[in-house]
Amino acid sequence: MEQRGKTETVIRGIAASRGIAYGQVFLYLQNELEIPRYVVEPGKRIGEIARFEQALVSTRQEIAKIQGEVRKNLSEEEALIFDAHQMVLEDQALIGETIREFEATGLNIETCFNAIAQRYIAAFAEIDDEYLRERAADIKDVTGRVLRSLLGQTVANLTQLVDKRIIVAKDISPSEAAGIDRSAALGIVTEGGSRTSHAVIVARSMKVPAVVGARELTARVRDGDWIIIDGYEGVVVLNPTQATLFRYGKIQKQKSSFESRLLAANELPAETLDGVHVTLRANVEKADEFALVQQYHAEGVGLYRTEYLYLSSLHMPSEDEQYANYRKIVENLAPAMVTIRTLDLGGDKPMPSNPHLIGPEANPFLGFRAIRLCLENPEMFKAQLRAILRASAHGKVEVMYPMIGCAEELARANALLEEAKGELQARGQAFDAKIRVGTMIEIPSAALCADLLAPLCQFFSIGTNDLIQYLLAIDRGNERIAHLYDPANPAVLRVLKQVIDAARRHRVKVSVCGEMAGDPIYAPLLIGLGVDELSMTPPLLPAVKFLVRAMKFSEAEKLAAEALAQTDPGRTHELLRAFYQRHVGEE
Repeated sequence: MEQRGKTETVIRGIAASRGIAYGQVFLYLQNELEIPRYVVEPGKRIGEIARFEQALVSTRQEIAKIQGEVRKNLSEEEALIFDAHQMVLEDQALIGETIREFEATGLNIETCFNAIAQRYIAAFAEIDDEYLRERAADIKDVTGRVLRSLLGQTVANLTQLVDKRIIVAKDISPSEAAGIDRSAALGIVTEGGSRTSHAVIVARSMKVPAVVGARELTARVRDGDWIIIDGYEGVVVLNPTQATLFRYGKIQKQKSSFESRLLAANELPAETLDGVHVTLRANVEKADEFALVQQYHAEGVGLYRTEYLYLSSLHMPSEDEQYANYRKIVENLAPAMVTIRTLDLGGDKPMPSNPHLIGPEANPFLGFRAIRLCLENPEMFKAQLRAILRASAHGKVEVMYPMIGCAEELARANALLEEAKGELQARGQAFDAKIRVGTMIEIPSAALCADLLAPLCQFFSIGTNDLIQYLLAIDRGNERIAHLYDPANPAVLRVLKQVIDAARRHRVKVSVCGEMAGDPIYAPLLIGLGVDELSMTPPLLPAVKFLVRAMKFSEAEKLAAEALAQTDPGRTHELLRAFYQRHVGEE
């Protein structure tokens, strides 16, 4: 219904869970915690520590209860979110630092615990990778529960909505998201968060639309206001007119029909109309995501980012912990290939368990990170290599190095891999002695020297996100110049072609695992340039596979040749969009 006297307003955010919903707002505003600060008398300090320990126990019990409800009402996959929460509560670094802070200052335990927790939250919040940055929400959620327990406060929840509503909030913590009343939530909109936040994960599992990053929305709506949320385009419409309601009704029908076609095609092989198979694989962050790989019919994993293990824990993961993690995904996906990328820390990803390992840098993206960090810490690196090698005894595994800049670095990494093999042989532990080795092509020096790298490895994986950023000297996080980040820039296309040609001459496989691979506008271009494999976030697979099955390989080759001949990126964009429209007919 249209609200008289109120003007329609459109707010743009980020599309997070597909779908369209129309309904009244449930405005969910959480109160900030006020932490008292006082000195604890010496005679009461033992009791203060006991109070802290009791709060940890109570919070563990709360989270175990939430996890049980999630397992019952959602799925095992969503329940696994709270394993990380329990790990935070059991982490001896966090607990130990809090007690040491208390012993040093004598301040009440809430103040000490909050100070240490904020330090860890800040470290995660600085990470550029949105999935890993969201882990700050895990720590914030858990530590907030501990603090509320210490302060004797109850935790707010979304378990009982009055009737069917669209939830609007500044942000929603993991445990709040898990408690959302599934029978009454029509959709979710938050001012903060990202596509990988727990509220979004829950929204997708509930199959309700979600939009994040809708800035200042909570100040512009009231309980009961009528809104539309568009989880396809990331749009929120306040007080929609009858004309807007009619238009969105038609869009919803069209989108539902198109998505049904995508999902049906996704169960079929990724083969062009002229019989060329294109390998489509998945990018994953956690071993538990093997279920998503299977659900979306990916042909294995093209990029397993191992840094989550280091960033989700406040201690350095051991070789055995890493092995168990890698083995889980390798066994569950066998006989499909799993490409495991070695540690890519530094830059935007500080290591919580050892923040001094990298230290502050004036320009961390050009600093001591990724393979550079690993080559200077060979024992740490070899522990990971041994874990990957041990996992290779349980299925098909490839190992891949990040941010290689020259042949000398690749040779050093390979030498350490051989040392790791020798150490496992001495232990009598099984591994694939012929494990395939690959390198990321993500900095210009690697791209320009691809012919020198190719003899030292079996495959390239082009990380287009960083390669474009470094090649065009553009910080994607800088809003003033982000528009200059353009995959269709002639320099980008020429460098891609040069890398692929070098790989062909040396019979080296080429994959693309950056954002270009999962974009159906750019996927045909990459295929036409000669890329063997595309690897992407699992939910993007259906749209790319649909397009692959709707085109001929010869058409993709012609498209690539036309794109390479262009001097204007705008004209290249027109060519790519026209190709998409001809073959799919849906924006």
